[in-house]
Amino acid sequence: MLRKVIVGAAVSAALLSGSAFAQSSTVNGAAGGAVTGAIVGGPVGAAVGGVAGAVVGTAIDPPPQKVVTYVQDAPVPSTRVVVKEKVVVGQPLPETIVVTPIPDDPKYAYAVVNDERVIVEPSSRKVIQVIK
Repeated sequence: MLRKVIVGAAVSAALLSGSAFAQSSTVNGAAGGAVTGAIVGGPVGAAVGGVAGAVVGTAIDPPPQKVVTYVQDAPVPSTRVVVKEKVVVGQPLPETIVVTPIPDDPKYAYAVVNDERVIVEPSSRKVIQVIK
């Protein structure tokens, strides 16, 4: 048991140090989740941990600062958009909300919902960041 903990700690440390240089947090999340799952639950734990890690890795990947600055400085639409649902990171915006693409970075779009500026992924409409 002690050996598993030591090996797990060593592998986790190696993955964490490499994550600073990685381009995709999805890959890091999947790898970290798979290692943790394997230590705790064997092969089945590795599969479940990999999927869960990929989801978490995707959710925490923030947009570049130039995108955030663009959304902060963009003019507020003349028509106020209000929805009953709470805007949540990782959840899609309702189809009724118009999203505006970011001209310099087509991977991102934004909307102003409930007086909050929201950065979304245009294809899925998934909320990436809420700017307070």
